[in-house]
Amino acid sequence: MATATIDLKRLGDVKAPAGFADRVLAVAGVADSYALFETVLGPVYVAWNRLGVSAAMRAPSAAEFEAWFGREVGRALVRVEPPADLADKIQDQLEGKRRMQFDLRGLTPFSQAVLRKTLEIRRGEVRPYGWIAREIGHPAAVRAVGTALANNPIPYFIPCHRVIRSDGVIGNYGGGGPEAKKQILSLEGVQLARLQRLAQSGYRYEGIKSTKIFCFPTCYHGRHANPANFVYFHDEDEARSAGYRPCKDCRPAVA
Repeated sequence: MATATIDLKRLGDVKAPAGFADRVLAVAGVADSYALFETVLGPVYVAWNRLGVSAAMRAPSAAEFEAWFGREVGRALVRVEPPADLADKIQDQLEGKRRMQFDLRGLTPFSQAVLRKTLEIRRGEVRPYGWIAREIGHPAAVRAVGTALANNPIPYFIPCHRVIRSDGVIGNYGGGGPEAKKQILSLEGVQLARLQRLAQSGYRYEGIKSTKIFCFPTCYHGRHANPANFVYFHDEDEARSAGYRPCKDCRPAVA
């Protein structure tokens, strides 16, 4: 029976397809894949790996996104065609359906706790930085919470734009500045003008007379309440003194 022979010299001259090595690294988990996705927020570069989405940015160019990712995350990136299943998950996530998984490796346990708690804030609602700090068991670490959110590598999808100052002021935003933050919140249904009016008047909470419950002003429990059924409070002591108890959903104070 004849046996086949292999010309090793000719085999050595064969070149792998362009990008083949990078794709092998991505499959092996050494590099992340990325693509540009069209979203309701405009074009967004998104990076991901087997653990989930690792970064997102509205960058002027792919080169700028790659450079930022290399500095902040420290792994290689491989550009691929946008997969349809991830595009669907991105759209759902922006519409308030939590379908995405995230890779938060490289962040401190504190920062991870901040971002995971931020994921709990519903679309159309906001919470103060102090709420995040209290919820994760570090009530005095409000400034550190702000720093963790400012360095969020996955804005838009981990919604740091839904966290505002305790005085009701919108505050800054690492995903594009205060105006971008206002734009996204408005898109999600937050009544910014009303929120700002309450903030300027010094009101932090709203109570519902029929239930004797007080909430943050954007809590969904008050979305369809008759305006005549609202009463407003400057602080927790004022609400409790009036006989109101904190909402168990938005948790404006410890129940």
